[in-house]
Amino acid sequence: MQNMVILGATGSIGSSTLSVIEHNPEQYCVYGLVANASVEKMLQLCLKHKPRVAHMVDSTAAQALKEAIPANLNIDVTTGADELESLVTATQVDTVMAAIVGAAGLMSTYAAVKAGKRVLLANKESLVMSGELFMKAARENNATLLPVDSEHNAIFQCLPADIQANLGTCDLTASGISHILLTGSGGPFLTSDIAALSAMTPTQACNHPNWSMGPKISVDSATMMNKGLEFIEARWLFNTNKEQLKVVIHPQSVIHSMVQYKDGSVIAQMGNPDMRTPIAHCMSFPERIYAGVEPLDFFKVRELSFCEPDYLRFPCLALAMKACEQGQEATTVLNAANEIAVDAFLNEKIKFTDIARVNESCLERVSHSALGTIEDIMALDGQARIIANEAIKSIN
Repeated sequence: MQNMVILGATGSIGSSTLSVIEHNPEQYCVYGLVANASVEKMLQLCLKHKPRVAHMVDSTAAQALKEAIPANLNIDVTTGADELESLVTATQVDTVMAAIVGAAGLMSTYAAVKAGKRVLLANKESLVMSGELFMKAARENNATLLPVDSEHNAIFQCLPADIQANLGTCDLTASGISHILLTGSGGPFLTSDIAALSAMTPTQACNHPNWSMGPKISVDSATMMNKGLEFIEARWLFNTNKEQLKVVIHPQSVIHSMVQYKDGSVIAQMGNPDMRTPIAHCMSFPERIYAGVEPLDFFKVRELSFCEPDYLRFPCLALAMKACEQGQEATTVLNAANEIAVDAFLNEKIKFTDIARVNESCLERVSHSALGTIEDIMALDGQARIIANEAIKSIN
């Protein structure tokens, strides 16, 4: 029986994780649930799953939840950064699902890694912001790191066992690997007229053709910044150089990513677009469990198509790839700027195409410095957010 803490319990990944747990109640126990401020959603989860701890980032929400939970359930409701760190590092906790979106998930995920936990990584920003420090902490503390993002999980499944056991320090070339092929659907605007993109609304941007995701990740998929962040994440997970990592547009989202070997072989991981599959794989690795997902029916798959990314259509992808080459400072700045820009777009303060403009402006304006600690990274993150807000004001 694994005791699990789910960071981001009320989000889409959190919901999918709880679904997998429900299908395997004899193997997994919900020890802790963490959310930001969704009191009603968290209350329903507490009533159903009866965690030992329910943590709310928002202190007002925590008080409301505490008053709403029946006393006989004996659920400890907490709030505050110290209490969250205590939860993810508790000796009773075996596995932490890191599914808080954005920079907000870094500190709790990093704490779990430093505590040597089994960390199921859905928060790609942890590696985008602090890849070198994060992977070093995982090695030094014997943490088990398993990638949940469907693309990185697919890559992981297609790799030899020696690479799987040495994430971050693996030698792809020595294992006969020539390229990692990171697939992406292209989002809802793959075939839209580029000239019309500036008029696209938040509703249109969030209407992903294949996946059900939260608003921020949906917009990132529409700009393909999500693929750019995944490019950076893959660089740290699989110790790649820029020549070894390629992005491939695959609109059907059936092949979740591929690994190309020097003998000409390509190994692909395929499945229906359902996050419960990679979540179940990470939860049970190296075994397999039932995820509640229907297997892929090849007789219903009409076609599999592929194309190269168009960087004029997806400038955010190009910016992320450039930042990855520049280093940790650039990727930290880009992530912060993008979070501010996407939020502004979702609140109809800027146009869809302005997201890339804000991101590029911040990369040009923020002064980079050495990032030796997590505190350095968070300071740079804060600086980039200030400049991003200034850039948004200048657009308006």
